[in-house]
Amino acid sequence: MTRRVYQVLLLITLAVCTYLFAREFKHSGIQFEHADKVVHFAIFFVLAFIMHHAFKWPMIAQLIILAGYGIGVEVMQDSLPYRQASLGDFVADFFGALSYYLGYLALRFWQEKRHV
Repeated sequence: MTRRVYQVLLLITLAVCTYLFAREFKHSGIQFEHADKVVHFAIFFVLAFIMHHAFKWPMIAQLIILAGYGIGVEVMQDSLPYRQASLGDFVADFFGALSYYLGYLALRFWQEKRHV
């Protein structure tokens, strides 16, 4: 896919995620402890993947932008009467994005070492 496609995909994904982060959720009865942290981690892992393919910005800049989005999500949730901010959610956001970038770097390092 081209960068332009990834850029559009990133905008759509951010819009959908922002909507879902703002939405009021009712439990379906099936729960496991810290499920919301796993979801935050996974969403930010995917956002990092898409952003990495959408822009040629340095990874640290992308990580800072995603961290800023994570902070923005928590501030937004804190302003909603049916949601609350959570430092744990932000930590899961940050580590989800960081895990993607570290995994990418490790894979690239491993591939380069294999071809030497």
